[in-house]
Amino acid sequence: RLGAKDNFWMMGEIGPCGPCSEILYDHGEEFRCGPRCGLGTCDCGRYVELWNLVFMQFNRDGEGRLTPLPKPSVDTGAGLERLAAALQGTVSNYDTDLFRPLIDHAAELTGKDYGEEQRTDMALRVIADHSRAAAFVVGDGVLPSNESRGYVLRKIIRRAIDYGRQLGLEKPFLFEMVGRVAELMREPYPELLESVQRIATVVKAEEEKYARLVVPAVRVLEKEISESQSRRLVLFPKTGVVEPAAEVTGEILFFAYDTLGLRPDFVRDLAQERGWRIDEGADKDFQTEMNRQRERAKASWKGAAKQAASLIYQMIAGGTFSYPLPTGGVTIIPAPKTVFEGYTQTEAVGCRILAIVDPGAAKGKYSLDPGSAGEIILDRTPFYAEAGGQVGDTGWLYDQERTTVLAEVTDCYYPVQGVHIHRVLARQTLNVGDRVKAVVNEEARWATMRNHTGTHLLHAALRQVLGPHVKQAGSLVAPDRLRFDFAHYAALDPEELKEIERLANLHILRDAPVTEERLNLDAALHSGALAFFGDKYPEKNVRVITVPDPEDERGFYSKELCGGTHVTHTGQIGVLKVVSESSVAAGVRRVEALTGEEALVQYQQAQERLKQLAEALHVPESEVPAAVERLAQQARQLEKELQATRRRSAHQQVDELVERVRRVKDVGVLAAVVEDVDRETMRTLVDTLRQKLGSGVIVLGTTSNGKVALITAVTKDLTKKLHAGKIVKEVASRVGGSGGGRADLAEAGGKEPEHLREALEDVYRIVEKML
Repeated sequence: RLGAKDNFWMMGEIGPCGPCSEILYDHGEEFRCGPRCGLGTCDCGRYVELWNLVFMQFNRDGEGRLTPLPKPSVDTGAGLERLAAALQGTVSNYDTDLFRPLIDHAAELTGKDYGEEQRTDMALRVIADHSRAAAFVVGDGVLPSNESRGYVLRKIIRRAIDYGRQLGLEKPFLFEMVGRVAELMREPYPELLESVQRIATVVKAEEEKYARLVVPAVRVLEKEISESQSRRLVLFPKTGVVEPAAEVTGEILFFAYDTLGLRPDFVRDLAQERGWRIDEGADKDFQTEMNRQRERAKASWKGAAKQAASLIYQMIAGGTFSYPLPTGGVTIIPAPKTVFEGYTQTEAVGCRILAIVDPGAAKGKYSLDPGSAGEIILDRTPFYAEAGGQVGDTGWLYDQERTTVLAEVTDCYYPVQGVHIHRVLARQTLNVGDRVKAVVNEEARWATMRNHTGTHLLHAALRQVLGPHVKQAGSLVAPDRLRFDFAHYAALDPEELKEIERLANLHILRDAPVTEERLNLDAALHSGALAFFGDKYPEKNVRVITVPDPEDERGFYSKELCGGTHVTHTGQIGVLKVVSESSVAAGVRRVEALTGEEALVQYQQAQERLKQLAEALHVPESEVPAAVERLAQQARQLEKELQATRRRSAHQQVDELVERVRRVKDVGVLAAVVEDVDRETMRTLVDTLRQKLGSGVIVLGTTSNGKVALITAVTKDLTKKLHAGKIVKEVASRVGGSGGGRADLAEAGGKEPEHLREALEDVYRIVEKML
């Protein structure tokens, strides 16, 4: 139908467009929807477009005028699934060998039959389609999150989980589906099969999180909607019937988001699947509630520090800065700016004090007295302002000849780009306009630089060992340590940590130059430099830090956009030692490490502890682990023997305890303190006494480490009249504790061992009262 009037393709109301040709596939007469069924007359599904050719000839403007394009082109494309359906003689894409094996696997997991019931078929198709999408997206390094691509992935996974639960799959199942995806795609995508274990772990973790957090929240939401349904009547125009309606209002959307942690789009998806009505004003009412929440939050945001920071920001961002003169009046000057010279030097002579701020009084000042704390803005500075995880520099302000310390610089930060605020403690009087010599604490700066470059090497090693999905999620670069948070789905095992540490130190030993270049943002990203999602970068003149590696096909080992300070050669780091690895949030791990002198100190301390252990154990240092293991085995054996001795000792008391049984209304009752026994021994002792008595009530108590342990047993013939859980609960209340259990056996604890004997004496009265 090339050139037909109704075959004109447009991207939108405006933009490139042109005539198009279509290749359609006719499924045959058996799919005719009726006597008027024909090509171009209905959309019944008999005719399926396989291929489309768009001849881009014109540009359409806002008034509908078509202007010839200077360079016409042809846009062509075919649908792989539709071609497969035509070649394999199937009507639906889902019945091709691209999807059917996945659908069959899902049907096997659910115990359902595909093709018998429409709702079940739809659920199986969703599971198959979404498992394939999840496998590829996770394989490309995206992790489930609440932002950007990660949130799209999370929605895909959760929708598949929800449909699986509708088919009775309460336990994780999608991770098995992605394994099947990897097997099916192993020829065209072998890398998927190589990463299948990681992909399955990520998906399973998300399934477990869904079961732990989302399922209970959805139950609460369903209850809330059900309760509101009983209070709301809706007129259905077609039938004229007034019925209770399950309706999602703006208040419910806000409740779901603010209280249950369910985002509005997720609630809308649930509403569509469950047939809930969405109130027309829901979005507007939701935003109203959100605005009220923000206002409440703003009203509670108080504090002098916040006010001071706000004042500094307003004065600088507003374009002017004012301060009082000593002679009276106020001077207004242009907003001060700072030139940072710290990349090439740690000292700067002739720095002029442009402004002084008193953070306590939240106002500008002309001078700062000795012993006072304040904040100073200089026209030039070598002090690095805290940013990108790197802490601010510390140091001193001297007079021009560097003979007198005028102030100690305790920190440096910037409230707005281009302005460095120096937090100082004045030792001499400082005035606006004074010239000072700014000197950075060089020892702390070098330690910080070692840690910052070490962080880049650590990041590169993590990506090499764990995979390219590793992305920075936060960092701290200080003189004494470095901390690096990154996206990853599981704890690192010792071998992985060892390899990461080895790779980082390998590039330290190579003493590679650490280079800096300034590029446009697009050029920097195109060169392979890593940028971090959420960070803001200028379009021009971004700073790129590179550690080259001629053996790497890219030509570098590490390349990142970074504004921090770095060593000039990796060898200056000395050594990098990982000291811990832990979890800080779902899907986020943390590694902490030391470099340079701090790493040396840690090594020396470890050696000293090893030496002390060797001396205490009377073995060479190399044999300390074996000697410690022998001691541990001996301790375990002694513990077993001690427990056995305690049990024998306890059971030797059986006859003596039986003699202490009292009759309460014809029921045998025993309440006694047993010494030097644990809970397990008490349980076996109670069982023995119960068998010995045949009928009765037993309450035993013991103390250990300032705590009370209680256990109560009631023989089966008495459980209709006496309840062990109620007895032990009342006894426990007398020793500052609580507990409970079954009618025949219950346990409790307490914090007041001094009251144990009188509490046990009360048992006889408690039983008598119950009888």
